[in-house]
Amino acid sequence: MSDGNRVIVITGATGAIGGALAQSYAAPAVTLFLQGRKVDLLASIAAQCTARGAVVHTAAFDLRDREKLSAWLHALAADTAPDLVIVNAGINIHSQADNAGESWQEVESLLEINIRAAFATVNGVLPAMRKHKRGQGQIALISSLAAYHGLPMTPSYSASKAAIKAYGEGLRAWLADEGIRVNVVMPGYVASPMCDEMPGPKPFLWSAEKAAAAIKRGLAANHARISFPFPLNLGSWFLAVLPAGVSQRLLRLFGYAV
Repeated sequence: MSDGNRVIVITGATGAIGGALAQSYAAPAVTLFLQGRKVDLLASIAAQCTARGAVVHTAAFDLRDREKLSAWLHALAADTAPDLVIVNAGINIHSQADNAGESWQEVESLLEINIRAAFATVNGVLPAMRKHKRGQGQIALISSLAAYHGLPMTPSYSASKAAIKAYGEGLRAWLADEGIRVNVVMPGYVASPMCDEMPGPKPFLWSAEKAAAAIKRGLAANHARISFPFPLNLGSWFLAVLPAGVSQRLLRLFGYAV
């Protein structure tokens, strides 16, 4: 990495939003560190980013492998610190057929990736950011509109994204005086294989490219909370402030019952 390069780290780069963000940020004088589980897709995204002038380093591994995650973060932050870290990796699960609820094995995997790996990523890069990027640096945590009120078909996913939301809000307040910006991103429905597998209505569906553009604008403006699309974000927020019983009746009315 040469002096003057902008260093950007993206986990979950083989997901729809992660891949779109990688390509959106790819440009000359940008160094990208991309993590993903899908080897072939990661290589394809890296090639597209390289064609746009970026220097790209890839790491194909599962974030549940905490030793690999720690080693990867330590190596990339050994000499400098990232300018932007996008903690994007995540999975979703939902209730099984016949109202059987969620598989506990799947719940454990979701919590490992959506919460523990996300927290581990922040803890892995933060010491270097605080040391080398004092007064600079940015961390974006990808949450979801589901963080506002738990959805009956995806309770564990909703809970994991609520944890990310609260974590990011706490970090932002803690690190503000050091000049490290922390932003919570709360997308609605974004076209992707993961979204396709989710049960229930998917109003105001956005493309991954449109979502990436909104995220990039929000990060540049340092918005504490980047939520979209309108009016789904407003409706989701209302679910959090209304009495819980009212919110649950509304969810059933709009087709989100199990």
